Amino acid sequence: MGIKKLVAVATAAVLMSGCASVLTDDTTSINIGTSTGEEVTVAIDGQEYTVPGIVSLKKSNADKTIVSKDNRCAKQTVLKKEIETEFWINLVSGGPLGSTTDMATEKMWTYADSVEINCKK
Repeated sequence: MGIKKLVAVATAAVLMSGCASVLTDDTTSINIGTSTGEEVTVAIDGQEYTVPGIVSLKKSNADKTIVSKDNRCAKQTVLKKEIETEFWINLVSGGPLGSTTDMATEKMWTYADSVEINCKK
């Protein structure tokens, strides 16, 4: 196989795979804090966590809702989905083929690096 064919096959493989699908994980880490700094129990997607702390969430094409179990804190805090930077790079450099892969795997989505839950003392 000539070097041109090898480069063409490698380029096609990269473009077809989707950058966000290759370069990012299925989950994203989010630092969840409280306005008082006190520990509270929250639920996200039915899973309970104690925060402040770093929580690993599966990426999906949906906003996440943080449900507080503590009456001193906001009952719900919405964590909005955002588009991964790698998705835009893939869209510009690879066109629709790779970006479609990123959409299908839901790895094109992420969430804010940190969020704060409003609580009262």
